[in-house]
Amino acid sequence: MIIIFILEAAETIYTVAILINMNQNKNKISSGHNACAGCGQLSAVQAVMRALNNDTILVNATGCLEVTTSAHPQSSWRLPWIHSLFENSASIASGIKAALNHNHKNTKVVIQAGDGGTYDIGIGLISGMWERNENIVYICYDTEAYSNTGIQASGSTPWGANTVTTPSGEKSIGSQQSKKDMLTIALAHGLKYVAQSTSAFPDDISNKVKKALVTIGPSYIQILSPCVPGWKIKTDETTKAARLAVKSGLYPLLEYTEGKLSNSSVNANFQADSVNEYLKIQGRFRHLKTEEIKQIQNLADKNIERYYL
Repeated sequence: MIIIFILEAAETIYTVAILINMNQNKNKISSGHNACAGCGQLSAVQAVMRALNNDTILVNATGCLEVTTSAHPQSSWRLPWIHSLFENSASIASGIKAALNHNHKNTKVVIQAGDGGTYDIGIGLISGMWERNENIVYICYDTEAYSNTGIQASGSTPWGANTVTTPSGEKSIGSQQSKKDMLTIALAHGLKYVAQSTSAFPDDISNKVKKALVTIGPSYIQILSPCVPGWKIKTDETTKAARLAVKSGLYPLLEYTEGKLSNSSVNANFQADSVNEYLKIQGRFRHLKTEEIKQIQNLADKNIERYYL
């Protein structure tokens, strides 16, 4: 079955054809996409899709996920799916939800975007959607750079990382900015469910998506998704990198419920690993000296203190 509808925004009219696959038993995203071998984002997406039922509409911002899964005339998606621009996935989702509220209030709307479309380009429209308290789940696949357009720095790029717009050199350590704290921004909007995970923990991702789906109002989930060319890692190292991010304390597994930290991987059973193992497998950090690595270790130590539960 094909549904065709028209969206009009500003001076642009989008005509969107959505193919709904009626086979209830198939995976909601198929193989055959052209993502990089070992892509951390696609691993995370598979975990997200396992948590969704067929009564779901996906809104996908411009980015790697959209490009690699929807090359004309084929699509890897087996759910209703629409591609938006880099910046306006929140607005498109709001319009879809408003239409659904007339006769299909139980249909879920889920936004998928990268960190560029979330931390930077789309943040104003995301803020508006959150202020309106709309019942939409927002999922950010955090690759810590603009992976789709050539590995430029984003608001999520960590301190010290080498990107094409923050190159390392004799007079530069790479990125000199601090990674933007999107979890705190989401919490400042009063979201009842905010969570963080990495692609190394698929069950954790699926469970958090299920919790977000039953939360009344907007929810935000952020998933660290190692990028093979952006992080300069081997194709079989994405899961290792995502796991080490958690074990070092740089990117812990987190849940906030009703504004309070309700679950954290930094707990009584947590034994922190040094950040060295995490950094040394990534070419984007290979230029860092001992003193600079210590500064990143300090960031991990602060996270461990902040998120201990």
